[in-house]
Amino acid sequence: MQALSPRQTEIVKLARGAGRVTVDDLVARFEVTPQTIRKDLNELCDLGVLQRFHGGAMFAAGVANVGYESRRNISSEAKRLIGGRTANLIPNNCSLFIGIGTTTEEVARALGNHQGLMVITNNLNVAQLLRGHPHIEVILAGGVLRHSDGGVVGEAAVEFIRQFKVDFAVMGVSAIDTDGSLLDYDFREVSVSRAILAASRRSILVADAMKFSRSAPVRIGHTADVDFLVTDERPDAEFARLCAENHVGIELALGDSEEQRP
Repeated sequence: MQALSPRQTEIVKLARGAGRVTVDDLVARFEVTPQTIRKDLNELCDLGVLQRFHGGAMFAAGVANVGYESRRNISSEAKRLIGGRTANLIPNNCSLFIGIGTTTEEVARALGNHQGLMVITNNLNVAQLLRGHPHIEVILAGGVLRHSDGGVVGEAAVEFIRQFKVDFAVMGVSAIDTDGSLLDYDFREVSVSRAILAASRRSILVADAMKFSRSAPVRIGHTADVDFLVTDERPDAEFARLCAENHVGIELALGDSEEQRP
């Protein structure tokens, strides 16, 4: 699935600001046909970003996540780039948590050439990705297996994680609010994410640009709680200022052509 077009990105920003957008207003704003706008809205609704109503769409209420396979396809190239950039931040011979999420799985995929890692994870897919690398020790948290995406959640997972103090945590989120709040859908997953943050010396948040356009009902914490944000687009000026004030390093995962831009 392709990344959002510039027009779709702007539509999402308008919907987030006003709560809803109409086909007529968007036709006038972008000077395109109603059919073009309807196609844009349908694609955004398929991604779970917007919800359709007759004559327009509203910002998604954010009470349920998009299905796992669909999430894997959303911004897949961006997630691959984020995975590679994040792996570059992690040295050999260290310990780390890798949490639930399709982007964190790309980090695991990119760690294959590292040496001497101890990886603790509550993500069955991460464990499977690293299983064939004898130079990486994998420790899988116990708890309730979430069949939808291979995540291990619940109080048993939280208690297991609290036994450790690792060098790095790599975690994802479902959404990032404009005030810097980190959001998710499942309160059981949020408890695990909080435990991972508390049990790590340095934390890396991995989030593609779509996460800035979504909403979710449960608060994990704040951007200020992490040390690095690895993303695929430059955040807007206000969010960049928030990161700077809280000493959060922003690492951009850009393609080769984008790296060469001034």
